[in-house]
This record gives sequence, structure tokens and C-alpha cells, in this order.
Amino acid sequence: MKIYTTLLLILLSIAQARAQQKLVKDIDFDGKNDTIYLDTDESVIVCQLSSQQYKPITSQPIEILNQQSGVSATKNGFEFQNHWMRAGYKNQFRYDKKTKQVQLIGMSRYEFGPANNDGSGESSVNLLTGDYIGNWNFYDNLANNQQGKLVKIPTIKTKLWFNKTYLTGFSDKTYFNFSKRCSKLYYKHKALMQSK
Repeated sequence: MKIYTTLLLILLSIAQARAQQKLVKDIDFDGKNDTIYLDTDESVIVCQLSSQQYKPITSQPIEILNQQSGVSATKNGFEFQNHWMRAGYKNQFRYDKKTKQVQLIGMSRYEFGPANNDGSGESSVNLLTGDYIGNWNFYDNLANNQQGKLVKIPTIKTKLWFNKTYLTGFSDKTYFNFSKRCSKLYYKHKALMQSK
């Protein structure tokens, strides 16, 4: 019984510490600290700006939050990270002085793929410029009975445009849309390599 009680107390303290993790930083550039955190009960990112009297600004619900999810500081704003066992995303936000809103300005993702690392790699997109960079691999089984190997696809550089997204409209659907479009590029370039 002591083991179960101890385990329960440890889990509660971890959950409480996670719930209390807050980023305190001036992101609206008015010289006063703002607060950004994950509300794990509501599954939303919360941003409280001094320039808006600390009224909570929230994302849409993020249906899949994991233990490794969190927010961290970037040079000009903050980043929301959501990691799974073999894949994850990072989403960069910055305050837009003109619109007075917190804008999503970049996304990146990575995957390790299955045990043979097929489909492993990483990519990113700058939402302000549309610049996409992808570094991906595929596992080539080799039809001539040789042992298969992991093959690197040449770096994919292209333009990938998305609608402007602000924190109030952000959800996991935002980065799943990025993942879907990124996957199309991966399969296109994989097919090009296999046809050579």
C-alpha cells in the first residue's frame, strides 16, 4: 500500500509542477512582463499580455497534449512544443504590433519513423516568407536481394504558403495540416529518387 501511495504522490506532484510551468517574458514589447502557459485542464495555450490588461487570450483546444508538451522562450516570442515517442512539433509565435495579436510565424516537425527509420527526418516552414526546408529519409529495400539501407532525399527547398494564423485560431489541426502538406512533398521527392 505504501508503494501505491508514494507513486500517487509522485504523479500528483509531477502533474502539479507541469500545470504550474509558466513562461514570464515581455512579448508585446511594452517593458512589462507577460505570462504564457499551457492550461492542461482546458488543453489550451494561454497568453496574458500586459498591454491587454492581462486578459487571457487562448488557443483553440489542442486535443492531443502529452507529458512533453510545453512553452519556452524564443528570441522574439515563444514556442509551443508537442512531442510524442517518435515524432513532434514546434510552433513559434510572435506578437504583431500592427494587429495587436499573437501570430503563428513558424512551424517545424520531426519523425523517427518505424524501426527501420523509413520516413524519418525533419522540416520547417517560415510562415512569414513561405520558405520550406525538408530533410527526409526513406528505407530502400533494394530489389536485387541486397540488404536494405536508409537513403537521404536531397534537401527539399520550396515555397509553402499558409493562411495567417493567430493564437486564437490555433489548434493541433494547424500543425496536422502542415504535416499533411509536408508528407505530400516527401512522397513526391521520394518517387522522383526511386524513378532514377
